[in-house]
Amino acid sequence: MKLVEQAIKELFPEKNYLTKLYYSKRFKDYNANIRYNHETVKFSLSKKWKDVSDEIQIGLMQTLLLKVFKQQKTTINIDLYNGFIKQLPKYSVVNNVSKSLKESFDRVNKIYFNYFMETPNLKWGKESFRKIGSYEYHSNTITISSILKKENLLLDYVMYHEMLHKKLSFKTKNNRNFHHTSEFRKLECKYKEKDVEKKLEKFLKKKKLLRTIRIF
Repeated sequence: MKLVEQAIKELFPEKNYLTKLYYSKRFKDYNANIRYNHETVKFSLSKKWKDVSDEIQIGLMQTLLLKVFKQQKTTINIDLYNGFIKQLPKYSVVNNVSKSLKESFDRVNKIYFNYFMETPNLKWGKESFRKIGSYEYHSNTITISSILKKENLLLDYVMYHEMLHKKLSFKTKNNRNFHHTSEFRKLECKYKEKDVEKKLEKFLKKKKLLRTIRIF
């Protein structure tokens, strides 16, 4: 049985679709998407998935299927897929490390992680107000908004937040991933600069206002 057909059959035995599966170079490592209509289900996967076991690939497809059909189920293959994603950072290639972000990472690593956390990829993103930081498990990459380039106090706080994501990974329940768990919030509260969130909020509001003035 083909991988896509097996993934669908296990979740929705009553559904019958034409199925397609492509492996594409245009995706980032271990990314994928799903497209469907009333007749066809098409999966496009990063080339990296070709070397991964069928069971884990099926878990990936089932995860995407449950998202688009808004269902909450779990399978052994989904558990295998989630376990695989959590382990990816250990085997990722680290070849994109910004010098200024590494300095921030080292400061936070010293104070809060006793230098135990291994350096991930560290890169500056676009000058974004809405998404000021992110951690991507697939590529083991922390990305920080360029708006914080000259704001070390705020930068270190956002870096700490993303390093917690790297440390704690995520919890899965009913095919939903939970990143900001009670454990995460508990550790986040241990940040020493207690009013840093208010400072960050004030900084972002001021920057937005200045940008609006420049535009108009």
